[in-house]
Amino acid sequence: MESLLVYLIVLGVAVKAHKVQICPKRCVCQVLNPNLATLCDKKGLLFVPPNIDRHTVEMRLGDNFVTSIKRKDFANMTKLVDLTLSRNTIGSIAPHAFKDLENLRALHLDSNRLTRITNDTFSGMSKLHHLILNNNQLTHIQIGAFNDLTALEELDLSYNNLEGAPWVAIQRMSNLHTLNLDHNMLSYIPEGTFSGLQKLKRLDVTSNKLQKLPPDPIFQRAGVLATSGIMGPSSFALSFGGNPLRCNCELLWLRRLRREDDLETCASPQHLAGRYFWTVSEEEFLCEPPLITRHSQELRALEGQSVSLRCKARGDPDPVIHWIAPDGRLMSNSSRAAVHTDGTLDILISTVKDSGSFTCVASNPAGEAQQTVDLVIAKLPHIINNTIAEQEPDPGSSDIATVTKTGLEAGGLLSSLPPLAPY
Repeated sequence: MESLLVYLIVLGVAVKAHKVQICPKRCVCQVLNPNLATLCDKKGLLFVPPNIDRHTVEMRLGDNFVTSIKRKDFANMTKLVDLTLSRNTIGSIAPHAFKDLENLRALHLDSNRLTRITNDTFSGMSKLHHLILNNNQLTHIQIGAFNDLTALEELDLSYNNLEGAPWVAIQRMSNLHTLNLDHNMLSYIPEGTFSGLQKLKRLDVTSNKLQKLPPDPIFQRAGVLATSGIMGPSSFALSFGGNPLRCNCELLWLRRLRREDDLETCASPQHLAGRYFWTVSEEEFLCEPPLITRHSQELRALEGQSVSLRCKARGDPDPVIHWIAPDGRLMSNSSRAAVHTDGTLDILISTVKDSGSFTCVASNPAGEAQQTVDLVIAKLPHIINNTIAEQEPDPGSSDIATVTKTGLEAGGLLSSLPPLAPY
């Protein structure tokens, strides 16, 4: 009986030893039944150890010298829940390197040397709740990089060099409660980005290049937080200081929020530069309607030639310029026409149909201005058997104009245009 008891003890130790496979050199493996943690922090590692137990639930590889993540590094680790890769020198991540981590909840990649995130970096990570990417060197995130991260609750992209973000994917993160975008180079956030994020509690866009924030009902919850620091069940912490705010009518909605902050300042217009945002009265948040300062005079060209119609305008904020064809249709890019953001309309190959009065419309939230430019296209004579052909009848309207959404969304003249199908 005694020998049987000794045998069972030895067998139990052997089974336990088998369950915990060889622990990577210099690492510490802890069994907290039924989970296994592999701890490799501050071990001077140059790469992810190849002999990690695939049943590991928690993996810590922070404060090492790992330079890249390969596809095989975390293959078949389906039980991994928490992965820390912070404070390494990671500059590249192989496509689908985290694909097998179907149960991963937290991924810490902060303080590395990542410069870009591709569409296949985080593919399949539908259960990820926390993605920490701050203190990298990110300059670009591909548009589909976050498409699978629908369960995300925390996203930290602070202290990078981002000029843009995958806003459409962020819009779909309905569980998001913390979004850190501070200390980047963002100059634009699309309107409606935060409309569906009802669980969002903190948004930090401090120290970017934002001249304005998009109006959104969620900001109405951004009450008195800067001084009290108290978060109620429906509170929303908004931080937007350190941006070159343009204190005009586009930010009047923000000025009307009830806050006690006294940190944000206006960068423009000039007469408000340097003043504290919350001390500027609502009456001073003004916009200047558009004024067309230069435009093309009457233009003449031969059939087949290219023609450029130019239009310049000023206002506050800077006006958006659209062109309307002689038949009343809104111009957009097509095979024969190009509309540029600087207000230039290029007709690449002109026809007699293009003759008529084109209208330049400059618009901003304060109003719109318009100016017509006459275009005359002379028809080339057609030679048939050494005889000049007779004059053809009226060729009808041009085929270069199409309706664009931008024009239909604008106010005034643009909003009254009839919706026509593109040619």
